[in-house]
Amino acid sequence: MKITRKRALKNLSGLATLGLMGVPTVSSGNNEVQLLSQKINHSVCEWCFNQFELEALCEFSKSIGISSIDLLTEKQWSTAQKYDLTCAMAYGSQMGIINGFSDPQNHKNLLKEYKASFPKAAHAGLKNIICFSGNRNGLSDSAGLEICAKGLDPVVKLAEKHNIVLTMELLNSKVDHEDYLCDHTKWGIALVDKLGSANFKLLYDIYHMQIMEGDVIATIKKSKDYISHYHTAGVPGRNEIDETQELYYPAIMKAIADTGFTGHVAQEFIPKQQDALASLKKSIDICNI
Repeated sequence: MKITRKRALKNLSGLATLGLMGVPTVSSGNNEVQLLSQKINHSVCEWCFNQFELEALCEFSKSIGISSIDLLTEKQWSTAQKYDLTCAMAYGSQMGIINGFSDPQNHKNLLKEYKASFPKAAHAGLKNIICFSGNRNGLSDSAGLEICAKGLDPVVKLAEKHNIVLTMELLNSKVDHEDYLCDHTKWGIALVDKLGSANFKLLYDIYHMQIMEGDVIATIKKSKDYISHYHTAGVPGRNEIDETQELYYPAIMKAIADTGFTGHVAQEFIPKQQDALASLKKSIDICNI
């Protein structure tokens, strides 16, 4: 059952009672809004908290200083905007992770869907649209690169026209997305270089790339010009980014901020704790360097 705005805000009140809201706030209408450091722009992925109604997630997110809800469809954008939130990484296609640009048979439909979604995203003031390589299906790195580039080229040209950054997500192929093609930063960078457009970049998912290659901070520093967005989660398990997992997120956030990054970092962990909103609040505090 979806959790409503009323129940979510009751949970927020409970956090304050427990002393978990001990940060500066400012009044916004009838609510208190947490003030953050501004070094990191915070977002949260809707699918990880879909036990809540979107309005409940928006209102709670707004109250703790989050400025975006990630991975929303066109029909959901206006709900986020109702709460003065953006969608820093939006969906522009319904074809999913597997049916990506690695299969030439998908190119026509992908072009059609992105051609329809880019003007709407631009009108809504959105800047980043996600895309996926799709699966390898026996392709070598070089063959997959050529096929993806061929399919992406007309889509990226449309992105340039509408001032959209089409962003391919790096995902692990060991645990969550078996056979996914764009599973290493080096390969993603090669694709960005081949397309040669400022309107095509990478979504560096910290969880996924820790699993595939590690060396997260060094990679972020070296690859900063290729990255338009970040996602978080704890390793192993994809749960909270707290002391129960192997990554130290304050240092990672500092590395991101030190590159001059001005985009968003989105929480994409699956809450394991009973109080998912408390976990979300704690994750923002951890990343609020």
